[in-house]
Amino acid sequence: MPTDPLLRDAAANRPSAPAPQRLSVRFMLSHPFHAISLGFGSGLSPVMPGTAGTLFAWLSFAAFEHRISVIGWIALIVVGFFAGIGIAGFTAKRLGIDDPSPVVWDEIVAFWLVLLFVTPTSFVGQLSAFVIFRFFDMVKPPPVRYFDRHFSGGFGIMIDDLVAAFLTLLVIALWRVAIS
Repeated sequence: MPTDPLLRDAAANRPSAPAPQRLSVRFMLSHPFHAISLGFGSGLSPVMPGTAGTLFAWLSFAAFEHRISVIGWIALIVVGFFAGIGIAGFTAKRLGIDDPSPVVWDEIVAFWLVLLFVTPTSFVGQLSAFVIFRFFDMVKPPPVRYFDRHFSGGFGIMIDDLVAAFLTLLVIALWRVAIS
């Protein structure tokens, strides 16, 4: 802190970044963006929140699969991705962390995309898609790692999972071609 009283007063009155918040249900319910970005509570899992968020995506897709048309799912995924840039970035800033693991909206939107393209398929097919997606999201092999390291903010949070989704779909497509 400066010793000059005028400089000290100016420093004390300077706006500062918001203090990092503690993660809790109370925090999640404090703003609708937090509820969305934390996957409606799935991101609050103390163990592997990204996996919990992906499970939420799978369950919510199964619940609404026959109630939402393919065009509706595409619109939801596109809007979810672009809105997620702001929503996830807002929550990350409030938590004071660049890419907090409890922010799972990115996993949700990306896995909805995977399920939209692999469905209809069996439970085993969906489970395989889940495992492949989680592999790409957790291990972050190239090019996922590139996007994870070179982009920040809400866009950085969202884009690496979208790349993981595309790699998942590529692996599934190659597998289907190989066995046919």
